[in-house]
Amino acid sequence: MNRIPEAEVLLTPREVAGLFGVDPKTVTRWAKAGKLTSIRTLGGHRRYRKSEVDDLRANYFKSNN
Repeated sequence: MNRIPEAEVLLTPREVAGLFGVDPKTVTRWAKAGKLTSIRTLGGHRRYRKSEVDDLRANYFKSNN
């Protein structure tokens, strides 16, 4: 029996900003700078892969300590 792989969890800019304690516009700037890869919805809104955000968080908080 073939299993369909689970869909990647996507986060909104506001959700990502909440994890980092920054403004959602900062998250958009990070995407433009190449720190995060954004996915565009059909409506043109940005979404971010949770796995990529988790990796960035691990490095972000490590470098700020």
